[in-house]
Amino acid sequence: MMKKMSIPTSKISLVLFLCQIISALDVPLDSKLLEDLSQPPTITQQSPKDYIVDPRENIVIQCEAKGKPPPSFSWTRNGTHFDIDKDAQVTMKPNSGTLVINIMNGGKAEAYEGVYQCTARNERGAAISNNIVIRPSRSPLWTKEKLEPNHVREGDSLVLHCRPPVGLPPPIIFWMDNAFQRLPQSERVSQGLNGDLYFSNVQPEDTREDYICYARFNHTQTIQQKQPISVKVLSTKPVTERQPVLLTPTGSTSTKVELRGNVLLLECIAAGLPTPVIRWIKEGGELPANRTFFENFKKTLKIIDVSEADSGNYKCIARNTLGSVHHVISVTVKAAPYWITAPRNLVLSPGEDGTLICRANGNPKPSISWLANGVPIAIAPEDPSRKVDGDTIIFSHVQERSSAVYQCNASNEYGYLLANAFVNVLAEPPRILTPANKLYQVIADSPALLDCAYFGSPKPEIEWFKGVKGSILRGNEYVFHDNGTLEIPVAQKNSAGTYTCVARNELGKIQNEVQLEVKDPTMIIKQPEYKVIQRYGQVSFECIIKHDSTLLPTVTWLKDNDELPDDERFLVGKDNLTIMNVTDKDDGTYTCIVNTTLDSVSASAVLTVVAAPPTPAIIYARPNPPFDLELTGQLERSIDLSWIPGDENNSPITSFVIEYEDALHEPGVWHYQTEVPGTQTTVQLKLSPYVNYSFRVIAVNKIGRSQPSEPSEQYLTKSASPDENPANVQGIGSEPDNLVITWEPLKGFQSNGPGLQYKVSWRQKDVDDEWTSVIVANVSKYIVSGTPTFVPYEVKVQALNDLGYAPEPSEVIGHSGEDLPMVAPGNVQVHVINSTLAKVHWDPVPLKSVRGHLQGYKIYYWKVQSLSRRSRRHVEKKILTFRGNKTFGMLPGLEPYSSYKLNVRVVNGKGEGPASPDKAFKTPEGVPSSPSFLKITNPTLDSLTLEWGSPTHPNGVLTSYTLKFQPINNTHELGPLIEIRIPANESSLILKNLNYSTRYKFYFNAQTSVGSGSQITEEAVTIMDEAMASRQVDIATQGWFIGLMCAVALLILILLIVCFIRRNKGGKYPVKEKEDAHADPEIQPMKEDDGTFGEYSDAEDHKPLKKGSRTPSDRTVKKEDSDDSLVDYGEGVNGQFNEDGSFIGQYSGKKEKEPAEGNESSEAPSPVNAMNSFV
Repeated sequence: MMKKMSIPTSKISLVLFLCQIISALDVPLDSKLLEDLSQPPTITQQSPKDYIVDPRENIVIQCEAKGKPPPSFSWTRNGTHFDIDKDAQVTMKPNSGTLVINIMNGGKAEAYEGVYQCTARNERGAAISNNIVIRPSRSPLWTKEKLEPNHVREGDSLVLHCRPPVGLPPPIIFWMDNAFQRLPQSERVSQGLNGDLYFSNVQPEDTREDYICYARFNHTQTIQQKQPISVKVLSTKPVTERQPVLLTPTGSTSTKVELRGNVLLLECIAAGLPTPVIRWIKEGGELPANRTFFENFKKTLKIIDVSEADSGNYKCIARNTLGSVHHVISVTVKAAPYWITAPRNLVLSPGEDGTLICRANGNPKPSISWLANGVPIAIAPEDPSRKVDGDTIIFSHVQERSSAVYQCNASNEYGYLLANAFVNVLAEPPRILTPANKLYQVIADSPALLDCAYFGSPKPEIEWFKGVKGSILRGNEYVFHDNGTLEIPVAQKNSAGTYTCVARNELGKIQNEVQLEVKDPTMIIKQPEYKVIQRYGQVSFECIIKHDSTLLPTVTWLKDNDELPDDERFLVGKDNLTIMNVTDKDDGTYTCIVNTTLDSVSASAVLTVVAAPPTPAIIYARPNPPFDLELTGQLERSIDLSWIPGDENNSPITSFVIEYEDALHEPGVWHYQTEVPGTQTTVQLKLSPYVNYSFRVIAVNKIGRSQPSEPSEQYLTKSASPDENPANVQGIGSEPDNLVITWEPLKGFQSNGPGLQYKVSWRQKDVDDEWTSVIVANVSKYIVSGTPTFVPYEVKVQALNDLGYAPEPSEVIGHSGEDLPMVAPGNVQVHVINSTLAKVHWDPVPLKSVRGHLQGYKIYYWKVQSLSRRSRRHVEKKILTFRGNKTFGMLPGLEPYSSYKLNVRVVNGKGEGPASPDKAFKTPEGVPSSPSFLKITNPTLDSLTLEWGSPTHPNGVLTSYTLKFQPINNTHELGPLIEIRIPANESSLILKNLNYSTRYKFYFNAQTSVGSGSQITEEAVTIMDEAMASRQVDIATQGWFIGLMCAVALLILILLIVCFIRRNKGGKYPVKEKEDAHADPEIQPMKEDDGTFGEYSDAEDHKPLKKGSRTPSDRTVKKEDSDDSLVDYGEGVNGQFNEDGSFIGQYSGKKEKEPAEGNESSEAPSPVNAMNSFV
């Protein structure tokens, strides 16, 4: 596939010259192409407004800007010009405005505190930076104080004050004991926002002498420790229970002011026994959903991203079994200025008009002031094309001298915003930046993108032509992009050729030609096929390709999606892969991949290896173990091992495996050392320090491995410092405020000596912090507490022992603990594609607000109601998960004509973030399901009554029903089809004027405005003519019929008696006589088991009759013989027959078939039909 051509970074802003006056345009700084284009300065990088620096390091105040010509820089300090040439400690970086104040060579950071501002200036104007307030960080020591032991009665409340030193920025407070373990906290014992430790009631287990408050100053990576505080709990019996009393805040009311966008933290901690439970409410409203969190066992109410709507009275209520107490905090949310519309750069042509708009909001409302080139606009040089109207500057009929940089300042008592926006007046003829005769190559049937990067003022118009004298390109087969690019969505072979791009404005015209080549796609015309091969055989896979003659393909073979084994048995040819002497390890999937510079194709096949047939003449076996192991050439880090091979047992030894035992660290455990070819009987082995070695050798042939040899003598190496560091070092936080550093400890022999320990080091990434290190025992984990939430850290772990350190370890990047995402996805939109499918779009959550590794997004959606029934039901929410940073997802399986709601949530490793506001949408109508039932009742000679139920899922508004039916004759042939349209409000229908005694098949379905649903089918029969039925009954009950049946029955009974008497008198009788008399083999008796002729015997009287050969003794038809009822075949006769009639019916030789409802089945012959055959 062709890669899109890219424009260099220095030219990217030239691709679009947007003539709308509110759009920004960066003039490219390519000196070769656009040497005469000028651009006012633009600040590209600057230090933060409140810049706290480390007093131990040099101060770097950033100020970078671009412009044409390159701007010069100057600084003010505390409102006056800062002459850097007069201060030897201050330098400015070349071609930059960034200041470097040298503190490490004698300077003092406190001497450079103040407010700094940078100005970047060239002939087109001047841009200014924010006011940058420089303050050195401070981490003072704790003031010395004498701490008296705290003696408190059991059940009383207690507050241990921390009172940390005032630092810049404020320190992070935490309480630990002498063993540097965090003190456990609970609903009863917890740390307040001010750092104090509060006990709602003390218990005997609270007695200890090492309550220590720590203050961590992150900026300087220092930790200050308060003197230990002693607490002794005096036990009293009984302990008096008390109702709640607030420890903080005091009184019944208080106030709190917070700024918009910040995190609001409100705290209530109460004393009492039993321990009080805290509950929070907002008077006159609800706590904001998705932004409210409870921390510190619900003692702290946290609301993120507060707005003016969060102002109000918040009440905390502390309650236990004896009573309650409450406190009301009046919260006022103010706002520093924030942008509604920030001014944007303008690039205008002479004579054009434009506006700069600067709109901001805040609480209180910010004031707007304008500057021109860093000077208040009221005292700036006049420009007749400029008019200031509050937050807007209007430009009319500008000239080149109107170019300048304007600054908008929006400020109130809580802060300010400063934005630079330039007005650049240029008159430039068109220029095309895409190289001439640039060649583009694509594969047929794929998109082609032809670039025409341009610049001009006014904005040029772009036209494309094919060929030197071709007509202008238009039509749906082309897409013309705003940046000048021509897109051919589906390039064909006839799309190849020369394309000309023409750019023109009122100052001139220019054109450029590019070439397009369309190549044939690469194809595999003979793919590898599935193969089964015997072990030790040879197999070959083919991969024959067809490709464009101008492209050079490369063929790569993979095994199980990995490279082929480095084995000389694998032979790769031009269009095949051959494997010689196949083994079980060669079993797997082999893939042929063909790559060209423009496309790639692949095909795979599976190889199955089966056992080869055994050869009985030769017995193959595993080799015998080697013997006579000998150690020579002993050195500190190597030794020579030799041995004598055992018998190979008809299968050559392919290799020897050497294993070792460390009797010092892991006695009895053998480890792999190395493997050598089967022709080698000596090897030099590398050794590690501080190991008591012994070795053994195992021989290997194609059959398997031998038993291990007897161990060699032992050899103890000397100790040394570690050669390697722990592997698999990771830094992953388990909580939002910690970093858990883990690693795989070195094994015993890897320690190289006694006293193995680890030096664990970490520092926050990209903030120029120093490494913080700690040495721990031979463990595999260390927890760093008090970290910011989900920030990157550099981590390394170094091994050491009593003899020294291992080499410097490599650094890995980890992250402190994740927390739940802060915000929900915004701008959720739903596009209903059809009645069962919808597409959901959303704006991604900023990564900073994800506060963890972005796992993806979840869509919760549920059906509110069916629009056809207007009845609500139990809401069953469904969830779809979309991995990665996706911004859309498809919702399949929706029910038509229904109302749905959904919301979207972002997911990180900690869990789900808040849900977006519920988004409602509706699905359109679909086709209905089949009617719920179709019943056919009340059959008469010429009519049937049909009843039906409406569809279970109408999927819309039913418009009608369609009934189709057709007759079925005795041979199951279908007659003509009749169709009837029925109104949707009907539920029954009487069909008249039907044929008597006729079977009909019915097809029934429902319709909505979308179309017809699935149909339901049924069959029914109109009743027969009563006269015919009566005649059949009369025939069956005639006297001559009854007499004939009785005579036949009597004759059969006499024959049975005679046979019975003859058998009892004679026992067996020979078959030979009958064979002589009757040569017809069909009348000869046969044995049922083997089919041979034999003699009749009395035993045959007890054999069961074959199914269907005779009637049972009670002269009834068993269920298993036929599931059909005689009534089904009687054509209206009641089916009550006398004994003789049943007998004849059972033995009649002809069956008359008639169509029955449902599937065909075997039919029992009707005696009535039997008699009709005689008439």
